[in-house]
Amino acid sequence: MSLVNDELDESQITAMDLPLEFKVKYLGSQHSRGLWGIKNTRRPVDTLVTVAKNLPPNKTLPFCNLIVKVDGVYIDTLPTTSASSSSSSPIISPMYWPIDQISYGVQDLVYTRVFAMIVVKDESQLRSENPFEVHAFVCDSRAMARRLTYALAASFQEYSRKVKEAEESNNNNNECATDSPIKRKFAIDLRSPDELNESHETEA
Repeated sequence: MSLVNDELDESQITAMDLPLEFKVKYLGSQHSRGLWGIKNTRRPVDTLVTVAKNLPPNKTLPFCNLIVKVDGVYIDTLPTTSASSSSSSPIISPMYWPIDQISYGVQDLVYTRVFAMIVVKDESQLRSENPFEVHAFVCDSRAMARRLTYALAASFQEYSRKVKEAEESNNNNNECATDSPIKRKFAIDLRSPDELNESHETEA
C-alpha cells in the first residue's frame, strides 16, 4: 500500500497506483440534496466546518486513515499520539463505501484542504427522506486534498472499465451475468478551487 507524499503527481494517478493511503481528520457527514455537484456539497461542508470550529477545547476531530482502493473507500480511526490527556478524539467505527455507492467527489472551493464526497445509501434506505450523504475530510494540505480527489477519480475509471467489459461480454453471450458490476452514474470534479469558485458564482 502506498502512502501519498508530496512528490506524487496527482494527474498521473491511475488504478495501478491504488490503494493509496491518506492521513486525514474526519469532519463528519450531513444530508445532501442531490447526487452530484458542488452546489450539493457546499452547504454541508460549511455546516461541518462550523461545528468543528466550535468544538470544546478538550475535543478534537477523529484522526483517520483513509484508503482509496479500486473497489471503494475505507476509513479507520488512528490512535491519538498526543501526550496530553486533557484532549480527546472520538473513536469512530471503521467505515467502507463501495465505489458504486459514491456518486461525487470534490476538493472544496472555500476550504481547500477539505475533500468531500456524496454517498448514496444502500437500496434498503433509498426511499428514505434523505438518501444522499456528504462525508467530508480535512487533509494536511491543499495538495493532499487534490491528490485524494484524483485517487477517487482513478477508482471511478477502473469501475467504469469493468462495467464496460461486463456489458460487452454480456452482449457477446446474449445473456446477463448475475455477478456483473451494476452500471451507476457518478462524477468526479477535477477543477481547481479557483475554477470551481468561478463556476459556482456564475450558477448562483
